[in-house]
Amino acid sequence: MDRGRISRLAHAAHPIAAPVSLENLRALVGRLRVPEGGAVLDLGCGRGWWLRELLAAHPSATGVGVDVELPAEARADAAAAGLGERVQWQQADAVSWAGGSFDVVLCVGASHAFGGLDGTLAAVRRHLRPGGQVLIGDGIWEGPPTPEAQRALEAGPDDLPDLAGLLDRFGQHGFEPGYGHVSTLGEWDEYEFSWTGSLVAWALSAAGSADEREAALAAAREHREAWARGWRRQLGFATVLLHDLASDEAH
Repeated sequence: MDRGRISRLAHAAHPIAAPVSLENLRALVGRLRVPEGGAVLDLGCGRGWWLRELLAAHPSATGVGVDVELPAEARADAAAAGLGERVQWQQADAVSWAGGSFDVVLCVGASHAFGGLDGTLAAVRRHLRPGGQVLIGDGIWEGPPTPEAQRALEAGPDDLPDLAGLLDRFGQHGFEPGYGHVSTLGEWDEYEFSWTGSLVAWALSAAGSADEREAALAAAREHREAWARGWRRQLGFATVLLHDLASDEAH
């Protein structure tokens, strides 16, 4: 099975594609300052839960979600939540998409699509109206990474910042960090057990063939091993609200 299908199956029980609980997601989007009738963009939206919860918290806002592999569940979830007329879904490469400017830009767990954090922040800047706000989530090292964590993630000590380094990078791009959240070990464990557990459950009850069953089980086992013996307690995730300082600097 291709990686896209494995990812969709793995997120069945945890549609928030990040180690963040629904409670903390709602706290984060609730902190955003969205103007009356404001426009929101979610780059790399996946199933669209961040955008959906933001629109629920800000009833006058409208949103656009962009993802190269936009799941059908994004539209279904938004329609079920009564948001169908307030959100548009664009199946497109978020890197090259050129759909205008927005008051708020979200990009959570999608920096790989932009070649890393700097590329992500540059893309966010292209779509952000002066003085707007950003909610961005990305990986960090919780401390000096062990050799096991580096092997599991195929990443060296300099490939991810620590929290302080992440906040510094935001400042280098003209953003002032405001409120934020660092995912807890409990959130990480819930996310990873949901990821592997969803694949196992599908393999044992819904796989269409023996080959699919073994492919899903193999993916779950490989991921579980890499997490439990590799990046658990090593890889962190920070979601931070950023204020644009560019408009202030212009004056």
